[in-house]
Amino acid sequence: MPALLHISASPRGADSESIAIATTFLDALRLERPDVTIGTFDLWDSSLPQFGAAAAAAKMTVFAGGVPAGEQAVAWRAVERTFRRVAEADHYLFSVPMWNHGIPYVLKQFIDVISQPGMAFTFDPDHGYTGLLTGKRATVIYTSAVYGPGRSASFGVDFQAPYFNDWLAWAGIKDVTEIHFRPDLATPNAATERRAAHAVARQAATRI
Repeated sequence: MPALLHISASPRGADSESIAIATTFLDALRLERPDVTIGTFDLWDSSLPQFGAAAAAAKMTVFAGGVPAGEQAVAWRAVERTFRRVAEADHYLFSVPMWNHGIPYVLKQFIDVISQPGMAFTFDPDHGYTGLLTGKRATVIYTSAVYGPGRSASFGVDFQAPYFNDWLAWAGIKDVTEIHFRPDLATPNAATERRAAHAVARQAATRI
């Protein structure tokens, strides 16, 4: 049975534009594909482990061909559990609000936790990185309050979508659908653009 994991990087709950669009997507998906198992990973629910000194040391131990021990082993097991939770899904739905021109720090933490050798990538000294999350598909909802394409830099610069899209490709996820609602504030067309984004989400759900 195919599985989709909604990975939410917004802490705003019912006030979140990205979560609202994700909800529209998921509602349409349930109607279109009742066979798809849907899971949720709220990055703000405290289940995402920290990636501190012990985890960083464990990563370098594994990179060097060793086996983590002691505190490193404990931290590495938390990383492995998180990665398995992600790797079990066939399709990902990411709700990604823009924070300070980039992504929320908790999404960067998620990336740092699961981007591990033998999990998300392999490395060859001659050929560099190879992503291992192949065969997966992703739908990414990008929202922002002030930044919008075509606006001057005084309204912000997009380090959100380029960074996250690059990470997806690096990890081996090549089949990516983007849904944009930017900006959703400081614009006279918010209601129209909101409806359009939700319509795109409903359409995207039919392609799962």
